[in-house]
Amino acid sequence: MEAFATGYHRRSELRKAQPVNGDEESDGDHAGHVHGSAFVLERSNSSDLIRHRVVSQVLELGIVVHSVIIGISLGASESPKTIKPLVAALSFHQFFEGMGLGGCISQAKYKIKATIIMVLFFSLTTPTGIAVGLGISKIYDENSPTALIVQGVLNSASAGILIYMALVDLLATDFMNPKMQSNVRLQLGAYATLLLGAASMSVLAKWGGI
Repeated sequence: MEAFATGYHRRSELRKAQPVNGDEESDGDHAGHVHGSAFVLERSNSSDLIRHRVVSQVLELGIVVHSVIIGISLGASESPKTIKPLVAALSFHQFFEGMGLGGCISQAKYKIKATIIMVLFFSLTTPTGIAVGLGISKIYDENSPTALIVQGVLNSASAGILIYMALVDLLATDFMNPKMQSNVRLQLGAYATLLLGAASMSVLAKWGGI
C-alpha cells in the first residue's frame, strides 16, 4: 500500500516538475552547475515531503479503522462496569495516537484544507463508531461468529498497518537520523521514552480491553 501511494505521489511530482537546462551557453558552465545543484536539492526535499505525506495518510488509515472498531465496541456495551474503564482507556489511547498523527501531519506540510479534512476524519471516526454501536446494541452480539470474523479481520489489518508504520517509517527514520546517532544522551532518552510509551499503551490495552 505504501509503495503504491509513494509511486503515485512521485509520478504526480514528476509531471509537475519543470526541466532545468544547465548547459545553456548564455548562462555559462558555472550557472549550469548552480542550476543543477538547485534541482538536485529540490528533488531531495520533494522526496522527503512525499514520504512524510504517505506516512501520514497510511497512518491515519490504520488509526481510523481501529477507532471505528473501538467505537462500536463502546457503543454496544451495556454494562457500566465495562463502559467506565473503556472510556478512560479510550481517552488516553486516542490522545497518544492523536499526538503521533498530528506530528506526521505537521511534517507533511499539507495545505490548510487537507489538514482540516484529516483532523476531522480522526476526530469523527470514534464518535461515529459509538453511534453505530448504540444503534445496533439491541441486535449486536459481540460473540457471534460473524461479529468475531469482521472484528478480527479489521483489527488485524489496522494492527498490521500501525506496527509497520511505527517500526519502518517512524522509529527507523528517527533513530537513524544523524542528529540522533551523534548524541548518546539523546539516544538513551529516546530509547527510555519508547519503552515507557510501549509499556503505557500495553497497560491501557489490558485495562480497557482495546
